[in-house]
Amino acid sequence: MDKYGRVLSYLRISVTDRCNLRCRYCMPPEGVQWIPHEKIMTFEDIDFLASSLMPMGIKKVRFTGGEPFVRKGFVDFLRQIKENHPDLRIAATTNGSMLSQYSRALEDIGISGINVSLDTLDPEKFRFITRTDAYDDVIKGIRVFAETTVIPLKINTVLINGFNDDEIESLIRFAGEHRAVIRFIEFMPLDNDVWAENRFIQADDIFQKLPGGTETWRALPPDSAHNHDGPATYYQNRVTGQRIGVIAAVSHHFCEKCNRLRITATGEMRACLFANQGTDLLPLIRSRDIEALQRTIREAAFLKPKSWTVLENSERHMSQIGG
Repeated sequence: MDKYGRVLSYLRISVTDRCNLRCRYCMPPEGVQWIPHEKIMTFEDIDFLASSLMPMGIKKVRFTGGEPFVRKGFVDFLRQIKENHPDLRIAATTNGSMLSQYSRALEDIGISGINVSLDTLDPEKFRFITRTDAYDDVIKGIRVFAETTVIPLKINTVLINGFNDDEIESLIRFAGEHRAVIRFIEFMPLDNDVWAENRFIQADDIFQKLPGGTETWRALPPDSAHNHDGPATYYQNRVTGQRIGVIAAVSHHFCEKCNRLRITATGEMRACLFANQGTDLLPLIRSRDIEALQRTIREAAFLKPKSWTVLENSERHMSQIGG
């Protein structure tokens, strides 16, 4: 619990800063310098971290990157951590490009959810925003995952003015065809080298572009069984029953109910995505001193800022933080 009384039960752990895409809002054109492997947490380090945090109230861990599936052995690690911690809800966020080859294994492991980042259904736009030709792989990954698993699937779309705001209806339809819940995310001013104010679309404006208009969509109550423990507000189509989510991290930030902590691939804990500084846990993790590690985590978590709006913009790129 932090000093504002928020109960922190959701942990995001980055397993790598590396990625096979080069998304424009995630890293600059020249890319970023990869962190040396020896400075990255081992899978044994991460398992120890999870063992330390579960008695402190962590109920769910989401593994992120970079792109987590580019790390060798990641799927075997998921299997092992699920066996070691059967009561822990584990999930992953991916760009989907490698999802088709691991779908059956993920179903067998029994993870609680997969989020796929997809900002456009136009191959040319995809090539532009990701600087890669992985469009077919991503679409195949979503299709295969939807067909071969029953694992809950979400599609995360960052809305960018003048780029994909004309695709809202087609993205909703695509999600519905692949049993996915699509979530539209405000373009966050995390990285001044990438973010531009004229590209920002606030959540309230999204509803002007929804098929059927605002009358067709009703807000689901915050305690809905479908809302789980994430930051999105969910809406349901009154006619079809399809659900969508909106993450208004800028215009209607959810800081007062934020329940998450983040650990970067180097073992740095950040109590807020926008924080410029974190707490280095790696020495304590590698010493396997569970009492010292738990004490340090409690102290750092207690100082979680009241809101990201009181912080200066982060000096690190999204791929390096594990957002």
